[in-house]
Amino acid sequence: MLHSYAFSNFQSFRERVEVDLTISRKVAMTEWMQEVPTGERVSKLMAVIGPNGSGKTALLKPMAFIAWFVSQSFQTPPEANIPVAPHAAATDEPTELECTLDFDGKLWRYVLRCTPQRVLHEALYQKRERFSYVFIRDWDAEANAYVIKQQDFGLAAQEARKVRSNVSLIAWAAQFGVPLAVRMTAAYVNTNVNVYGRVPMGSQDVQVAAKHFSVHPEQRTRMEQLLSSWDLGLSGVELQELSLNNPQEPSQKVWVPFGRHKNKAGEFKLPFALESSGTQGAFVLLSLLLETLEIGGLAVIDEFENDLHPHMLEPILDLFANPSTNPHQAQLLFTCHAVEVLNLVHKSQVMLVQKSEECESSASRMDAVEGIRNDDNYYAKYMAGAYGAVPVF
Repeated sequence: MLHSYAFSNFQSFRERVEVDLTISRKVAMTEWMQEVPTGERVSKLMAVIGPNGSGKTALLKPMAFIAWFVSQSFQTPPEANIPVAPHAAATDEPTELECTLDFDGKLWRYVLRCTPQRVLHEALYQKRERFSYVFIRDWDAEANAYVIKQQDFGLAAQEARKVRSNVSLIAWAAQFGVPLAVRMTAAYVNTNVNVYGRVPMGSQDVQVAAKHFSVHPEQRTRMEQLLSSWDLGLSGVELQELSLNNPQEPSQKVWVPFGRHKNKAGEFKLPFALESSGTQGAFVLLSLLLETLEIGGLAVIDEFENDLHPHMLEPILDLFANPSTNPHQAQLLFTCHAVEVLNLVHKSQVMLVQKSEECESSASRMDAVEGIRNDDNYYAKYMAGAYGAVPVF
């Protein structure tokens, strides 16, 4: 599980910001919290709220970027830049990122300092009695080479020295079969965020989700149950593999979902292209969430409630609270404008984001805001502007 991540000089955030998912033992345990093998209490979700343009999406991107960089950066062309964008007022300064998580029953910390042109420093630490390094990688500008130290990482020194400047050493080591690196590069994070922001949903996303459900029958069954129970007018979802009728590629096929509906005359089917945007959005969202719940990973979702009725917020979040639907302690990190979420979660599970007149974003966990009481009506006080992070007209 992810315990925390922090970053600085990343897009609209210039100063260091930490997103901490650990929970004090003074807080009463709820189903949205978990005590992990390393002894900490960790939240299963974190909601990010704030006005438009405040930097909510930018707060999610560092975690999505770390997941991509550690697992997939080996696939980038050698000449490609690292897809990080420093703050506009500090373009000559490096971006710094780190995260702490438990993995294989142990606590780990990953640290990265880079520019778009190269990694300057990268390190992985494991906590024993204290944190000690597994590897440390530093750029030596004079030697025009990396200096790499390892302890029980297992990558041959001659291969480590060849690591490309735009590739994580973990992603690099996985290509040589280093066991720890192979496990760490598995797909644990599902997201609808890339370097440009939230990926707009289109017909291709619906087809990708349909293909996903076609090869995951248990998730498909759960998806049908959930969509049918959320009062969307559906009695089920049928998946069909159809030819594209492309003369240049006559064998090309795609998976297409059809919604089943019942009325007095019987049952009829509609292609999802004719279903509401809310139904399509829920279908695509579930392809990400149910996969995350099955593997026990992390879902990073921007504009979580986009096209969904506010009443659907609680049943979707309940998927992560209920041990029967979340047996592997999956987590959800999300932005939303539906501030009704404040009626559902603890104040330690909310990040408030705002932007200054100097175009610098800042964020703080809601329980760190001075004067917030446990018996406050969080929703009413937030809407009244008591906590900040609201639009100013």
